[in-house]
Amino acid sequence: MPRTPDTSVPVSPTSVELPTGGTVRPVTRWGEAVMHRKARPVTIYDDDLRVLVADLVATMYAADGVGLAACQIGVDLAVFVFDCPDADRVTHRGIVCNPEVEVPEGPDRRLDEDEEGCLSYPGAFVDCARPDFARVTGFGVDGSPVVFEGTGLLARCLQHETDHTLGTVFGDRLNNRARKRLRKQMEAAAPDYPADWPVGVSDE
Repeated sequence: MPRTPDTSVPVSPTSVELPTGGTVRPVTRWGEAVMHRKARPVTIYDDDLRVLVADLVATMYAADGVGLAACQIGVDLAVFVFDCPDADRVTHRGIVCNPEVEVPEGPDRRLDEDEEGCLSYPGAFVDCARPDFARVTGFGVDGSPVVFEGTGLLARCLQHETDHTLGTVFGDRLNNRARKRLRKQMEAAAPDYPADWPVGVSDE
């Protein structure tokens, strides 16, 4: 998901320290097979996973995103990273392997109908209704259990990135008219996002 920059927000005490030193990789686009199938679960928590997570973080920041899943750099594993504010403008940072998302049902369910975008469909945003609270459980990069929850953009991000691990892009949640509008925006913005984007962005 794309980022709305704001460096003034406080950081949640439940946040984890995201790794540095990763390599920026090209963002995989919708239409590639890895984007549209359920990802393999993470079963080995080793140095290779830590390198992958560092690359996800580096790529997310280079692309000015608030979250990024492994499929978005072409890797078929159920893991994502995020650095995202909630409705109270508190920043949350985390790493989630094998995520499972919970959202309110029944009378507690309220929808947030704000715009949504995707780094794998860059330059395009349309309204997409999602529950305004989400809770994600899974495992950290070392295999220990993790829980992240929140409201606002964070709730949207946790749902969006978990969707990616299930082979769902947010365009799958739109009606035909909204999908057409999204595609027109993406095509209009395409010259700003070459095939290897965001490689080289941080060096410009």
